[in-house]
Amino acid sequence: MKIVLALAALSLAGSLGATTIEDALRPLDQGAPEVAVVRLQELLGQRPPPRVAAMIRAKLGQALVETGHASDALQDLDLPGLMVSGEASFWRAQAFAALDRWPEALAVYQQVAARSSEPLHADAIFGEAQCFRALGQRDQAAHLFDGLRGNPRWRVSASLGLADLRIDRGDLAGADRVLREIRPERLADRNERRYLFGRIHLAQHDYARAIQIWSVLLQKPESVSHSLLIATLFGIADAHLGAKTPEEGDDVLEEFIDHHPADDALPAVFEKLDAVYRAEQKPSPNELEKWARDRAEPRRALAQWYLAQNQLRAGDREGAFATLLQLRGSPVRLPSLGEAYLELARFFLERHQWDAAIATAEEAGRQNADANFAARVAWLIAQANYRASRLEKAATIFDQIAKTSPAWTSEALFNAALCWLRLDQAQKFSSDYRLISNDPAKRETEGELLLEEGTLQAGQGRSQAAASFQKFIHDFPDSPRLAEAWVALAELAYHARKPDLEAARTDLARARAAHPSAAASERADYLNIWLEDAAPAPNESRVVTAASVFLQQHPSSKFIPEVRMKLAEAYFRLQDFANAQTQFELIAQQNPGAPLAEKALFFAARSAMSSMGADALDHALALFDQVGKLNGDLKWAARNEQAAIERRLGKPNDALAIYDEVLKNPAKPADRREALCGKGDVLYEMGAADPQNYRRAIELYDQLAQDPGVPAHWRNQAEFKKGKALEKLNNKPAALTTYYGVIEAGAEPAREHEFFWFYKAGFNAAHLLEEASDWKSAGAVYRQLAAAGGARSDEAKARLTQLRLEHFLWDE
Repeated sequence: MKIVLALAALSLAGSLGATTIEDALRPLDQGAPEVAVVRLQELLGQRPPPRVAAMIRAKLGQALVETGHASDALQDLDLPGLMVSGEASFWRAQAFAALDRWPEALAVYQQVAARSSEPLHADAIFGEAQCFRALGQRDQAAHLFDGLRGNPRWRVSASLGLADLRIDRGDLAGADRVLREIRPERLADRNERRYLFGRIHLAQHDYARAIQIWSVLLQKPESVSHSLLIATLFGIADAHLGAKTPEEGDDVLEEFIDHHPADDALPAVFEKLDAVYRAEQKPSPNELEKWARDRAEPRRALAQWYLAQNQLRAGDREGAFATLLQLRGSPVRLPSLGEAYLELARFFLERHQWDAAIATAEEAGRQNADANFAARVAWLIAQANYRASRLEKAATIFDQIAKTSPAWTSEALFNAALCWLRLDQAQKFSSDYRLISNDPAKRETEGELLLEEGTLQAGQGRSQAAASFQKFIHDFPDSPRLAEAWVALAELAYHARKPDLEAARTDLARARAAHPSAAASERADYLNIWLEDAAPAPNESRVVTAASVFLQQHPSSKFIPEVRMKLAEAYFRLQDFANAQTQFELIAQQNPGAPLAEKALFFAARSAMSSMGADALDHALALFDQVGKLNGDLKWAARNEQAAIERRLGKPNDALAIYDEVLKNPAKPADRREALCGKGDVLYEMGAADPQNYRRAIELYDQLAQDPGVPAHWRNQAEFKKGKALEKLNNKPAALTTYYGVIEAGAEPAREHEFFWFYKAGFNAAHLLEEASDWKSAGAVYRQLAAAGGARSDEAKARLTQLRLEHFLWDE
């Protein structure tokens, strides 16, 4: 070929201007392919004859491959006129290999190698061997390398390739023998031979010797090819990992990164450095932090990603999130950064920032187009849409994943079907369900979907739920989730319009016999507490036992606050105030921001008030104060309770101050009435020292009795206490009138009936009349009290009978 081109050069020297083909090819032979590219392109621009142009294009393809422009080379080498050229075909194969398109490279190498007369025959065989090695077909590669060892030109390179393969197979002695049989003259070959000796020592766990051999290569890195330099760095790191000295292994990698901020191999180097950091007990993030602040890219972006990983491993999630947010604005596009964006998307997902999660996942997809990675991106986007209640979008994405990603098909179909189910899209649900049920390998998934269908129906209150659970039990008797179906049926029986407690207990027994999972056991034990509480004759001790068992068996359950509340209430009803107080306080301590916390604190204080402890009232005051500081629904009720305690402690002025605070603020009507009544009671108690306080109390009782919409309980209580205050002021006629007003109100059919204060007022009215010897009027009052039909009706009848006997009132 060179002879032909030389003849062509002589004939065209004049017609193609000053640059001849010889001039253009000389730099290629001298190791300056960049110059050859320019000159050969200049020659093509002069439009030489087709045959000469084809020859020039073949050489241009070679020059482009050697300068690292393999894609451009293929554009020149793929022209129809060059396909028959052995040299052009060889460089086409070289271009494919440079682009890691190994199957295509192998096919072309084999075409060239098949021509034994081809000058590049041995070169093509070597390329073929390289392809087999890249494709993992080591035996074929070793056979070809071994065959080339007799070729003087390829003996060294083939021996190096063969030694590399023998190391991969664990034939260290064979590799060592091959390497010692050659004496390379080229520096590149000597470097590779040294590198392979290092690999042998690494495989023999002679880590110190491997590091020593490889360190020589790093002394003059400019004389080592880029690929061999990176392999050497990785070898040293692996040797330190094997020697359990990772703190020393990170030095060479950090030094390389420090001096090569834009190297193409940085993603792989950072990945190896991260592996070394993971092996260190206390990895220092100093270098990563330094590079993360530097402007040099892509080092900065990669440092931010691996710094975030370091922070995640250290448990600093907030720091990792902040670091990834900085990375998000980077212009760098690298497949390895796709993972960084996907991790950031997960953070947004955790924070319920659905749109941010989706947008960030889409950015991750633009970083890495790998099909498996694309499936992971799509999955996260589907998850975000699902959690954002965009079920139709989520279902569509899950269906697409099921079609394009076989490894994800089963789970994706399940999720898609679940979305269609919740959207009440029966046809689409059935379509996905059919795809699942038609595949025997997805039998378990089919059962889970049926169970989910029943669960959804139950949540929506649909009558079909029980039938779905029963079908699951019938069709999937060996399912590990069988117990869940029995628990679900028990829950349906308990929550039915007419609860069937016996059926619920039976279903729970079946669930426990079906080897329940931890989740099923938790739900069964939880329901059992409510079944005990709902029994026709509630047994508080059994409620206590059931709740205590739940707390012991399921300490991490989300139901713990509710169960502890039920336990505390049971203790309270058993008048075990000490245990009730303990449980109420635990709820508040363990769930300070939960809705139950305020209620728990309130009833803990109530429990303390009811206990006999020496400091019980002081502790109750402190607990009620905590309730007040929460500014919740029970704030003013708690303040009223504090006032009641101050009264019990003999501090009426403190109690009055608290009641005034309640009355000056927008308390609920019930809390306001409690404060009015309480303040009136305090003033009544202070009336013995100053009768004017009785009048002030009467004013408050009047406000309470006349409050619009006041319940009979409060109205009658206020009127009764007003009557008592009037008696203290010795205004018995007014007191009698007040008491009698309660009797009159209680006799009205349209009025709400209340008997406690009604009877107290009625008996006091009758006693005043008896004191005045107005026996007839007293008898009339007793008759009204007896006719009311309340709890003290018989007492009124007895008093009326006695009055008649004593004062001869039988004509009444």
